[in-house]
Amino acid sequence: MKRQYLHLSAYQCDKCEGPVISGSIAVRENEISKETGIRQIRAMCLACGHKQAKASEASVTQQCPPVEWQPIRTLCL
Repeated sequence: MKRQYLHLSAYQCDKCEGPVISGSIAVRENEISKETGIRQIRAMCLACGHKQAKASEASVTQQCPPVEWQPIRTLCL
């Protein structure tokens, strides 16, 4: 069964030192397969809105465990 997983990480903003949240979504065909179809989600500082693609060398990145993500599809009328 195909499943989609959300990966999130957080690191310090270069501009304001606030939290930057970065993420990606990947698909697994089954529980023992590698993730494929990895799509990056734009990283953004929650404090100032700065779009920072990656952590600076001095910054420590905190990784969250992957979470199964089941999108809810809605129809817009």
